[in-house]
Amino acid sequence: MRLDGKVAIITGGTFGIGESTVRLFAQEGAKVVIAARNEEKGAKLVNDIKAEGGEALFVKTDVSKEEDVENLVQKTVETYGKLDVMFANAGVGDMQDLHTCTIEEWNRTISVDLTGVFLCNKHAIQEMDKIGGGSIINCASILGHVGQVSVSAYAAAKGGVVNMTRAAAVTYANKNIRINAVCPGYIDTPILDSTPKEAIDQLVSMVPAKRLGRPEEVANCVLFLASDESSFVTGANLLVDGGYTAQ
Repeated sequence: MRLDGKVAIITGGTFGIGESTVRLFAQEGAKVVIAARNEEKGAKLVNDIKAEGGEALFVKTDVSKEEDVENLVQKTVETYGKLDVMFANAGVGDMQDLHTCTIEEWNRTISVDLTGVFLCNKHAIQEMDKIGGGSIINCASILGHVGQVSVSAYAAAKGGVVNMTRAAAVTYANKNIRINAVCPGYIDTPILDSTPKEAIDQLVSMVPAKRLGRPEEVANCVLFLASDESSFVTGANLLVDGGYTAQ
């Protein structure tokens, strides 16, 4: 198993890409710590993992609050003795034009999508340094690389994640802490459940692969970056987008 004996935190772990990553990591031998705000979904996912013979812990977490992230990392280390992998995946979306976006909407998106990733990196690095290394994977987006109408705050946050990942990678490479990002394109997650079919069809038409991605396809890329198979990969931003940004 590719993560046998490793301890991994996955934030935003109760649905979509996060849930797929939790399940895959557990199948690959990791002790998984699920961080999210929904306690009911977290408890159910822990039960599912344990029923399949895995090990899992849920910690209620708002990644925009440093005390929550610090508590998350501390509980992980108290329970499992170390932290090997951090997948900073939690995020929120926005659909606001820049001139109509309120400061409250802007701050909420930045606090979760950028500050939350910073906090997860900060506290993971402190623990990984104690054990001689680890792997951090940040969830960015294709919108950290290209623009799209009416997502100014989200694009700003994800662009920040892309470059923060690069800077952190070169800072901590000599400590054997690898820091990379995945940049998903349009993925078929519950976020799209309320999106009209016409809008989804338009998104699909812009993707060279002519379909939405699946959460497990992103999870497989996260697994590679978490595993020792990517031991010489750091500072990368892996685009998982069906060719969208290659056009």
